[in-house]
Amino acid sequence: MFSWFRTDIIVEYWPLFMQGLVSTLELTLIGVTGGTILGLLLGLGKIAFVEHGFWKWPVRCLIRWPSQLYVTFFRGTPLFVQILLIHFALVPLLIHPDQGILIRGDLAIFLKQEYGAFISGALALTLNSAAYIAEIFRAGIQSIDNGQFEAARSLGLSYYHMMKTIIIPQAVRRMLPPLGNEAITLLKDSSLVSAIGLAELAYAARTAAGAYARYWEPYLFISFLYLVITMILSYGVSVLERKYKTI
Repeated sequence: MFSWFRTDIIVEYWPLFMQGLVSTLELTLIGVTGGTILGLLLGLGKIAFVEHGFWKWPVRCLIRWPSQLYVTFFRGTPLFVQILLIHFALVPLLIHPDQGILIRGDLAIFLKQEYGAFISGALALTLNSAAYIAEIFRAGIQSIDNGQFEAARSLGLSYYHMMKTIIIPQAVRRMLPPLGNEAITLLKDSSLVSAIGLAELAYAARTAAGAYARYWEPYLFISFLYLVITMILSYGVSVLERKYKTI
Protein backbone atom coordinates (compact mmCIF):
# COMPACT_ATOMS: atom_id res chain seq x y z
CA MET A 1 0.00 0.00 0.00
CA PHE A 2 2.86 2.34 0.81
CA SER A 3 5.26 0.99 -1.82
CA TRP A 4 5.41 4.44 -3.40
CA PHE A 5 6.98 5.81 -0.21
CA ARG A 6 10.76 5.41 -0.48
CA THR A 7 12.01 4.92 3.04
CA ASP A 8 15.60 4.64 1.77
CA ILE A 9 15.61 8.42 1.26
CA ILE A 10 14.72 8.95 4.91
CA VAL A 11 17.33 6.43 6.01
CA GLU A 12 20.09 7.97 3.89
CA TYR A 13 19.38 11.50 5.14
CA TRP A 14 18.56 10.43 8.68
CA PRO A 15 21.63 12.18 10.21
CA LEU A 16 20.72 15.44 8.47
CA PHE A 17 17.10 15.14 9.60
CA MET A 18 18.22 14.55 13.20
CA GLN A 19 20.62 17.50 13.02
CA GLY A 20 17.74 19.58 11.67
CA LEU A 21 15.47 18.38 14.46
CA VAL A 22 18.02 19.41 17.10
CA SER A 23 18.45 22.83 15.49
CA THR A 24 14.68 23.31 15.29
CA LEU A 25 14.23 22.45 18.97
CA GLU A 26 17.13 24.70 19.99
CA LEU A 27 15.74 27.61 17.99
CA THR A 28 12.28 27.13 19.48
CA LEU A 29 13.62 26.88 23.03
CA ILE A 30 15.77 30.01 22.66
CA GLY A 31 12.95 31.90 20.95
CA VAL A 32 10.37 31.02 23.61
CA THR A 33 12.72 31.67 26.56
CA GLY A 34 14.20 34.90 25.24
CA GLY A 35 10.85 36.02 23.86
CA THR A 36 9.14 35.46 27.20
CA ILE A 37 11.72 37.51 29.13
CA LEU A 38 11.76 40.34 26.59
CA GLY A 39 7.99 40.09 26.08
CA LEU A 40 7.37 40.52 29.81
CA LEU A 41 9.44 43.72 29.85
CA LEU A 42 7.72 45.03 26.72
CA GLY A 43 4.28 44.13 28.07
CA LEU A 44 4.98 46.02 31.29
CA GLY A 45 6.41 48.87 29.21
CA LYS A 46 3.21 49.11 27.15
CA ILE A 47 1.05 49.56 30.24
CA ALA A 48 3.51 51.82 32.08
CA PHE A 49 1.63 54.96 32.98
CA VAL A 50 2.18 57.96 35.22
CA GLU A 51 -0.72 60.38 35.32
CA HIS A 52 0.95 63.38 36.96
CA GLY A 53 4.35 64.61 38.09
CA PHE A 54 7.91 64.66 36.83
CA TRP A 55 7.91 61.07 35.50
CA LYS A 56 4.84 61.49 33.30
CA TRP A 57 6.65 62.33 30.04
CA PRO A 58 9.89 60.36 30.65
CA VAL A 59 7.79 57.21 31.17
CA ARG A 60 5.80 57.86 28.03
CA CYS A 61 8.75 58.84 25.80
CA LEU A 62 11.35 56.34 27.06
CA ILE A 63 9.26 53.32 28.00
CA ARG A 64 5.68 53.25 26.77
CA TRP A 65 6.02 54.62 23.23
CA PRO A 66 9.24 52.69 22.37
CA SER A 67 7.57 49.48 23.60
CA GLN A 68 4.52 50.23 21.46
CA LEU A 69 6.72 51.00 18.45
CA TYR A 70 8.67 47.74 18.88
CA VAL A 71 5.53 45.62 19.11
CA THR A 72 3.92 47.38 16.15
CA PHE A 73 6.97 46.87 13.93
CA PHE A 74 7.54 43.19 14.67
CA ARG A 75 3.82 42.31 14.49
CA GLY A 76 3.27 44.37 11.37
CA THR A 77 6.11 43.04 9.20
CA PRO A 78 6.66 39.48 7.89
CA LEU A 79 8.93 37.23 9.94
CA PHE A 80 10.67 36.17 6.73
CA VAL A 81 11.68 39.78 6.03
CA GLN A 82 12.82 40.20 9.63
CA ILE A 83 15.06 37.12 9.33
CA LEU A 84 16.70 38.48 6.17
CA LEU A 85 17.09 41.94 7.67
CA ILE A 86 18.69 40.60 10.85
CA HIS A 87 20.97 38.14 9.05
CA PHE A 88 22.23 40.44 6.31
CA ALA A 89 22.11 43.82 8.06
CA LEU A 90 21.86 43.72 11.85
CA VAL A 91 24.17 40.81 12.73
CA PRO A 92 27.01 42.05 10.43
CA LEU A 93 26.64 45.40 12.17
CA LEU A 94 27.02 43.80 15.60
CA ILE A 95 29.52 41.04 14.77
CA HIS A 96 32.21 42.00 12.28
CA PRO A 97 35.97 41.35 12.18
CA ASP A 98 36.79 45.06 11.74
CA GLN A 99 33.75 47.22 12.47
CA GLY A 100 31.55 45.12 14.74
CA ILE A 101 29.81 47.13 17.44
CA LEU A 102 29.71 44.23 19.92
CA ILE A 103 32.30 41.69 18.77
CA ARG A 104 35.41 42.13 16.58
CA GLY A 105 38.55 40.26 15.62
CA ASP A 106 39.07 36.50 15.55
CA LEU A 107 36.07 35.80 17.75
CA ALA A 108 33.83 37.59 15.23
CA ILE A 109 35.29 35.52 12.38
CA PHE A 110 34.74 32.28 14.34
CA LEU A 111 31.16 33.15 15.27
CA LYS A 112 30.27 34.18 11.73
CA GLN A 113 31.72 31.03 10.18
CA GLU A 114 30.45 28.50 12.72
CA TYR A 115 27.24 29.99 14.09
CA GLY A 116 26.35 32.94 11.86
CA ALA A 117 23.04 31.58 10.55
CA PHE A 118 22.08 30.12 13.93
CA ILE A 119 22.71 33.42 15.74
CA SER A 120 20.64 35.29 13.15
CA GLY A 121 17.81 32.75 13.25
CA ALA A 122 17.66 32.61 17.04
CA LEU A 123 17.78 36.41 17.31
CA ALA A 124 15.04 36.87 14.72
CA LEU A 125 12.71 34.34 16.36
CA THR A 126 13.36 35.80 19.82
CA LEU A 127 12.67 39.39 18.75
CA ASN A 128 9.58 38.38 16.80
CA SER A 129 8.07 36.19 19.51
CA ALA A 130 8.73 38.90 22.12
CA ALA A 131 6.32 41.23 20.31
CA TYR A 132 3.49 38.66 20.41
CA ILE A 133 4.25 37.56 23.97
CA ALA A 134 4.26 41.22 25.07
CA GLU A 135 0.64 41.47 23.93
CA ILE A 136 -0.17 38.27 25.82
CA PHE A 137 1.35 39.68 29.01
CA ARG A 138 -0.38 43.04 28.52
CA ALA A 139 -3.78 41.43 28.00
CA GLY A 140 -3.23 39.04 30.91
CA ILE A 141 -2.23 41.78 33.34
CA GLN A 142 -5.03 44.11 32.26
CA SER A 143 -7.56 41.29 32.72
CA ILE A 144 -6.87 41.30 36.49
CA ASP A 145 -9.55 43.13 38.43
CA ASN A 146 -8.62 46.66 39.54
CA GLY A 147 -9.48 45.67 43.10
CA GLN A 148 -6.34 43.52 43.17
CA PHE A 149 -4.18 46.54 42.30
CA GLU A 150 -5.92 48.72 44.88
CA ALA A 151 -5.57 46.05 47.56
CA ALA A 152 -1.85 45.72 46.83
CA ARG A 153 -1.36 49.48 47.06
CA SER A 154 -3.31 49.64 50.30
CA LEU A 155 -0.87 47.10 51.73
CA GLY A 156 1.98 49.43 50.84
CA LEU A 157 3.56 47.13 48.26
CA SER A 158 5.91 48.66 45.71
CA TYR A 159 5.13 48.30 41.98
CA TYR A 160 7.74 45.57 41.66
CA HIS A 161 6.45 43.50 44.58
CA MET A 162 2.83 44.04 43.55
CA MET A 163 3.54 42.64 40.09
CA LYS A 164 5.76 39.83 41.34
CA THR A 165 3.63 38.49 44.19
CA ILE A 166 0.04 39.36 43.26
CA ILE A 167 -0.67 40.40 39.69
CA ILE A 168 1.62 38.30 37.45
CA PRO A 169 0.97 34.95 39.24
CA GLN A 170 -2.75 35.44 38.66
CA ALA A 171 -2.25 36.61 35.08
CA VAL A 172 -0.06 33.61 34.23
CA ARG A 173 -3.02 31.25 34.63
CA ARG A 174 -4.90 33.14 31.94
CA MET A 175 -1.82 33.49 29.74
CA LEU A 176 -0.93 29.79 29.53
CA PRO A 177 -3.16 28.91 26.53
CA PRO A 178 -1.98 31.82 24.33
CA LEU A 179 1.64 31.24 25.44
CA GLY A 180 1.32 27.61 24.38
CA ASN A 181 -0.09 28.67 21.03
CA GLU A 182 2.79 31.10 20.58
CA ALA A 183 5.33 28.35 21.28
CA ILE A 184 3.68 26.09 18.69
CA THR A 185 3.58 28.93 16.17
CA LEU A 186 7.25 29.67 16.80
CA LEU A 187 8.14 26.00 16.30
CA LYS A 188 6.52 25.99 12.86
CA ASP A 189 7.84 29.44 11.92
CA SER A 190 11.39 28.26 12.64
CA SER A 191 11.26 26.57 9.21
CA LEU A 192 11.67 30.05 7.66
CA VAL A 193 15.29 30.27 8.80
CA SER A 194 16.20 27.67 6.19
CA ALA A 195 16.26 30.67 3.82
CA ILE A 196 19.57 31.79 5.36
CA GLY A 197 21.13 28.33 5.14
CA LEU A 198 20.61 27.02 8.65
CA ALA A 199 20.31 23.22 8.68
CA GLU A 200 16.99 22.82 10.44
CA LEU A 201 14.15 20.45 9.44
CA ALA A 202 12.93 22.32 6.36
CA TYR A 203 16.52 22.65 5.13
CA ALA A 204 17.07 18.90 5.56
CA ALA A 205 13.87 18.09 3.64
CA ARG A 206 14.79 20.48 0.84
CA THR A 207 18.24 18.90 0.55
CA ALA A 208 16.84 15.36 0.36
CA ALA A 209 14.13 16.41 -2.09
CA GLY A 210 16.67 18.13 -4.32
CA ALA A 211 18.95 15.11 -4.42
CA TYR A 212 16.25 12.65 -5.49
CA ALA A 213 13.70 14.97 -7.11
CA ARG A 214 11.10 13.40 -4.80
CA TYR A 215 9.05 15.53 -2.45
CA TRP A 216 6.50 13.32 -0.72
CA GLU A 217 8.97 11.42 1.44
CA PRO A 218 11.08 14.23 2.96
CA TYR A 219 8.26 16.71 3.42
CA LEU A 220 5.83 14.16 4.82
CA PHE A 221 8.53 12.98 7.21
CA ILE A 222 9.27 16.45 8.61
CA SER A 223 5.51 17.11 8.77
CA PHE A 224 5.26 14.04 10.98
CA LEU A 225 8.09 15.33 13.20
CA TYR A 226 6.50 18.77 13.50
CA LEU A 227 3.16 17.12 14.36
CA VAL A 228 4.70 14.98 17.10
CA ILE A 229 6.48 17.95 18.70
CA THR A 230 3.33 20.07 18.46
CA MET A 231 1.27 17.37 20.19
CA ILE A 232 3.87 17.09 22.97
CA LEU A 233 3.83 20.87 23.47
CA SER A 234 0.03 20.92 23.53
CA TYR A 235 -0.04 18.14 26.11
CA GLY A 236 2.54 19.98 28.25
CA VAL A 237 0.47 23.17 28.18
CA SER A 238 -2.71 21.28 29.11
CA VAL A 239 -0.88 19.69 32.07
CA LEU A 240 0.26 23.13 33.26
CA GLU A 241 -3.27 24.50 32.89
CA ARG A 242 -4.69 21.71 35.06
CA LYS A 243 -1.93 22.23 37.60
CA TYR A 244 -2.56 25.97 37.89
CA LYS A 245 -6.33 25.43 38.23
CA THR A 246 -5.76 23.38 41.37
CA ILE A 247 -3.49 25.99 43.00
